[in-house]
Amino acid sequence: MSERADPPAAAGAGSEMPAKKQKLSSDENSNPGDLSGDENDDAVSIESGTNTERPDTPTNTPNAPGRKSWGKGKWKSKKCKYSFKCVNSLKEDHSQPLFGVQFNWHSKEGDPLVFATVGSNRVTLYECHSQGEIRLLQSYVDADADENFYTCAWTYDSNTSHPLLAVAGSRGIIRIINPITMQCIKHYVGHGNAINELKFHPRDPNLLLSVSKDHALRLWNIQTDTLVAIFGGVEGHRDEVLSADYDLLGEKIMSCGMDHSLKLWRINSKRMMNAIKESYEYNPNKTNRPFISQKIHFPDFSTRDIHRNYVDCVRWLGDLILSKSCENAIVCWKPGKMEDDIDKIKPSESNVTILGRFDYSQCDIWYMRFSMDFWQKMLALGNQVGKLYVWDLEIEDPHKANSAQRPQSGWGRIVLGTVRRYSKRKSVPRRAYRVIRRKVYKVIERRLTRCTTLTHPKCAAAIRQTSFSRDSSILIAVCDDASIWRWDRQR
Repeated sequence: MSERADPPAAAGAGSEMPAKKQKLSSDENSNPGDLSGDENDDAVSIESGTNTERPDTPTNTPNAPGRKSWGKGKWKSKKCKYSFKCVNSLKEDHSQPLFGVQFNWHSKEGDPLVFATVGSNRVTLYECHSQGEIRLLQSYVDADADENFYTCAWTYDSNTSHPLLAVAGSRGIIRIINPITMQCIKHYVGHGNAINELKFHPRDPNLLLSVSKDHALRLWNIQTDTLVAIFGGVEGHRDEVLSADYDLLGEKIMSCGMDHSLKLWRINSKRMMNAIKESYEYNPNKTNRPFISQKIHFPDFSTRDIHRNYVDCVRWLGDLILSKSCENAIVCWKPGKMEDDIDKIKPSESNVTILGRFDYSQCDIWYMRFSMDFWQKMLALGNQVGKLYVWDLEIEDPHKANSAQRPQSGWGRIVLGTVRRYSKRKSVPRRAYRVIRRKVYKVIERRLTRCTTLTHPKCAAAIRQTSFSRDSSILIAVCDDASIWRWDRQR
């Protein structure tokens, strides 16, 4: 089964999801000693399979003319300084695609590295140990055999500090699992169709963002069980929303979907800040009135000039955006012109600046999601024939990018600071600005196009998602054949 199942209509909340330990059918690769993956070997010849998932969807189409700026010249891949080795793999016994995997980044230093996988009606927790061992901890099965989980996200209980795992999928029901008590402690019904991605706020562990096939995004407060806001409607997405991400400070959300568009939603506005505050103050035991959710119909920025196909993954990188479609490239871009401050972008802004492309091959099916490590130094993506691409995003010496400016958080701020510093001068000749912009492109090209391809002869299924451990020492990939692959960083 290589295609994401077509989700049925959303149903009401079913019975509690019982904790059930499953027996996994480990394949012949489960012994770490039997695996010998060459992390730098990309010479294996694998023919590209036909795209049977979206036959009516254009793929690899030329870029349409639009209001966007491009860096000149062809971008070439360079050697990535990171090296990985495949040390273990196993296969879950349901044999259905695993669509999501996430490490728990909220664990304390010294705690075991725990990750969760979702696929079919199964949620499974694993623990990584030394010598490549992957140990099964818990497995949960939904009572509805037709449920198909697509996504998961970790947070923690702000009162007890217990880890919590949110999962959702084809039925449109969000379930909150407490691995300590081994129970599904909460569930939320509201979306009218499948949920494609879940994300927790980077600074508030109670704010959960969900994106859905019903064309909308929803912001939940899981502490008070309130729906804070619904993003969508008049100027919202016109088709299935596939992905969304908070920026580093949790002030902005970027969403994307099947309508080829990317939309920016600000949650640091006075209206949204008041709504979040009121959601914490709401107590259903003290009032008969339901909580009034905000309806946000108008995004703060929107564009369809980046991609010509379904946009199935988006992530913030400093002030910049990384997004991908079914076009064999991750695009690095920013709203507005190069010198524009993203916090001052207006909804009427029609310009976008494309800084570069991370090219790869054999990945023209949708719902293939990339990931970054905790420190945003590495970027990883799998393709439909089992190859993993890892890009180096780290700036070793920020002063080389801008010797006159004190380094700030994220390479994006440093690079953009170069242009901003010059653009603040009253008179900057157009020719001089082009020179400055070319220098910025060179910095990005030098630092962002270093790539390593990871292959293993027995990994040939589509890799749906990847996840790094918090210390970036382990990279996990999950595939359409229910297999899980562990890659350990060598340097």
